[in-house]
Amino acid sequence: MAETTITVQGEFSAWYPAERATVAASVLTDGPDRDDVFTRAVESSDAVRNLIESIHDKAAGPITWWSSDSVRVWSERPWNSQGKQLKAVFHAAVDFSAKFSDFDALARWVESAAGIDAVTVSSIAWNLTDTTRTSATVEVRSRAVKDAVAKATVFAQSIGLGSVTAIALADPGMLGDPSGGGGGMRPVSARSAMSSTMVGGPGVPELALKPEEISVASIVDARFIAR
Repeated sequence: MAETTITVQGEFSAWYPAERATVAASVLTDGPDRDDVFTRAVESSDAVRNLIESIHDKAAGPITWWSSDSVRVWSERPWNSQGKQLKAVFHAAVDFSAKFSDFDALARWVESAAGIDAVTVSSIAWNLTDTTRTSATVEVRSRAVKDAVAKATVFAQSIGLGSVTAIALADPGMLGDPSGGGGGMRPVSARSAMSSTMVGGPGVPELALKPEEISVASIVDARFIAR
């Protein structure tokens, strides 16, 4: 009975609606007086912290986790266009991160935080819950293996053989093939960091954030015996 070894790569990816969003915000003040710069940074960071703590609930949300740095203060002496070093300029900064389970609450929070003096909302990262990520990983890995079986079956049939039997499954590159890549699971990723529009009636603008879907993908190398 004729036998042929067939090595293929199976892959599968799927998109899942974002379930969590982690917002990064920062307070940054500067000026010629160190005490004034520090005071303004503390006042603004206290306002941001109050916004977070007022809706923080680890179990119920909408903020399920948050963190912040201490106030950092530093100075520099810039140079003007004539090459003269100027007086010291002081800077103060505080960084915040908060994870949201409710995207409507996130939009309202971003709008409120952006209205605080010296506060910048720098990014929003979309993600899945741990439970969904685990089940998604299992699903795409299983579908990647099925894709490998389907490819191997087509190859076998194209040369007049009927059945294939798997003899090895591995992450890319682990079957000894030099062309293989590294890592069987592609990183979970979002299509984009943040999309926003202004909605609401006349004179009542409201920030609306549109979370993009999260991609989960898997690649597997497989070796079969075709008979």
